[in-house]
Order: sequence, then structure tokens, then C-alpha cells
Amino acid sequence: MEVKLFDSELKVMDVLWKEGDKPAKYIANVLTEQFGWNVNTTYTLIKRCIKKGAIERIEPNFVCHSLIPKEKVQEAETNELINKIYDGSADKLFAALIGRKKLSDEQIKKLKKIVGNLE
Repeated sequence: MEVKLFDSELKVMDVLWKEGDKPAKYIANVLTEQFGWNVNTTYTLIKRCIKKGAIERIEPNFVCHSLIPKEKVQEAETNELINKIYDGSADKLFAALIGRKKLSDEQIKKLKKIVGNLE
């Protein structure tokens, strides 16, 4: 089953991915500080993530636990981008990414290594 998360929900998940299990109150404080969000907004987003199966609520203290690894979400979002914008062609996405700006020698080495590992 694939879970589709909106940008605002991904911000909630990002706190958990970076910091591990945290109480909802802590997540709300972080997102209020970062984005000026109302505490109720964050709680609503957390509850939506729980409903979607992305977060598990653990008692006591409404501790939130991520049920989805960040890598799985990154892969799903990348696949959606490739399908939606690049006609399902990963090479078109790759060409667009490397053609947008000047890459450093180090970045070029990393990309060559990645491509080499695919062959």
C-alpha cells in the first residue's frame, strides 16, 4: 500500500525522520517555530498522517512514531515526478537535473559512480 502525503504532512514526517519518536506537542512547537503554524494545525496534520497509516500514536503523552521510512516516500515522490513530468522516462529527469547548473568535479564523480553501479 502506498501512502500519498501532502507537502504539509511531509513537514510533520520530516521532524520524525530527523529526530525519531517525539510527542505531538514537541512536533507542534518545532513547526510553529519553523513556519509559524498554529498548534491546532499541526495536530490536525498529525491526525491525518495517523489516518493514512504514516504515523502511529503511542500513549502516554501522544508520542508519534513514523511508520514509513523517508526513503520509501522519496522513491514514491520521484516515481510520481518521473511519470507526471518526464513521460515515465528517468533519463529525461536525469538530463534535466544535470543540465540545470554547473556541477562541481566532486558532484560529477558521484554521478559517474552512481551510473557505474547501475550497469
